[in-house]
Amino acid sequence: MLVTFVIAYLLVTIAIGLLAARRVHGAKDYLVAGRSLPLYMNVATVFATWFGAETVLAVSATFAKDGLQGIPGDPFGASVCLVLAALLFSRLFYRLNLLTIGDFYKVRYGKSVEVLTSVAIVLSYLGWTSAQLTALGLIIHVLSSGAIAFNYAIMIGAAVVLVYTVFGGMWSVAFTDLFQSVVIVIGLVLVALLVGDNAGGFDKVIAQASAEGKFVMFPSDMDAAGWWAMAGAFLAFAFGSIPQQDVFQRMTSAKDEKTAKRGTLIGGLLYFVIAFVPIYIAYAALVAHPELKDLFNSEDAREIQRILPDLVLGKMPLWAQIMFFGALLSAILSTASGALLAPTATFTENVLRPFVPHMSDRQFLLLLRVVLVSFTAFALLFALNSTSTMYEMVQNAYNVTLTGAFVPLMAGAFWKRANTQGALFSVVLGIGTWLGANTVAADAMVPPNIIGLFASVIGMVLGSLAPTLIASKGHSIETALGQAQNGAEHKH
Repeated sequence: MLVTFVIAYLLVTIAIGLLAARRVHGAKDYLVAGRSLPLYMNVATVFATWFGAETVLAVSATFAKDGLQGIPGDPFGASVCLVLAALLFSRLFYRLNLLTIGDFYKVRYGKSVEVLTSVAIVLSYLGWTSAQLTALGLIIHVLSSGAIAFNYAIMIGAAVVLVYTVFGGMWSVAFTDLFQSVVIVIGLVLVALLVGDNAGGFDKVIAQASAEGKFVMFPSDMDAAGWWAMAGAFLAFAFGSIPQQDVFQRMTSAKDEKTAKRGTLIGGLLYFVIAFVPIYIAYAALVAHPELKDLFNSEDAREIQRILPDLVLGKMPLWAQIMFFGALLSAILSTASGALLAPTATFTENVLRPFVPHMSDRQFLLLLRVVLVSFTAFALLFALNSTSTMYEMVQNAYNVTLTGAFVPLMAGAFWKRANTQGALFSVVLGIGTWLGANTVAADAMVPPNIIGLFASVIGMVLGSLAPTLIASKGHSIETALGQAQNGAEHKH
């Protein structure tokens, strides 16, 4: 019965995505849904795209094992990212009327910085997308009782997401996100009530978590290395996920700039609140069934992600299984579709298109779909060969953009003296230093990603203030906004 439901659910999701694909008439529809989403759909796309497999399976299990000090990146850093993006960038991005975040680097710094930062952004999505495909594979593998091998299950999951995303783009993402957001909230809340009751009630679960120190984020005996490690994890999400195409895409898909700001802000706050529901479920599961702690002793770090699936399948009634796996599949599918579309948009628009500038809109749309299929294949290979938890995969992904794209974005938006030379120094020094530190001193007190971030800042400042060796190719923010405004008026 459960397997039948899962198959039916996947077919309904594909059907919704394909119906939404009928609204795609050009690249703008495919990438930003024609910039026409109302507030409720904008909120749903922000929330559902962020609320993925690592939130339900990996973050919840990491809290059950390590408490709040184990999850500074998600949901804390991730929520801060969305709030900062809404407050600092939503109106600016919307007014610039761009298709991708890579276009910002092109306008502000020129083609060379556009290509470099876009490659960094695209590479960061390998870990993020692979985490979602791994989760889909895990669910299919578990539900088949092992009859479908894990790797084959990952391939099946990738095929499902690819089918509706490749045709409908952002319109399919938006409509399926709306449907999936409702399923996520209702499903997880009902399961939380049931698991909490089995564990002795909400008060008992919270009291035991408190007694075991799970709510202590900053232990009194934490050493300097512990503080730096938490800062590195927090910054990877809070800053590293701001220069991401999926955040940009959701903000600029709104019908106007006010909706872009409000939708991103509400979506971020909603994410923070709902993220604690699976956290509560995972810990309540350990209270009710202490034997699940044995998963913590596995040599394979990914095993702790099985706490909730094993609990639900082994201990819960059928209706709870349906609600949980419906919510989980919703979380995974919504995030995976966005995670495929975002790097596709950036790579096609900002890495390939500068070398083939005279494509028609129809040719560009075809190229987008070809790149989407290709990126899915690369992400699939990454997922099949990785042994990291989903939480680790996502955090590592954001380190790329933290060290290679965040500082040029901030400086380009808020520092008038930022120029092409500074941006190039920032990208090269930031990513180069991070990779170097990760190779020779991965276990140093200061994490490699923070060292890379500092190097990126130094590169931007020194490069922008030093004598000009590399001519500036971009425009000031004021000029870029003026050109966007003139373009909009010309269309009208």
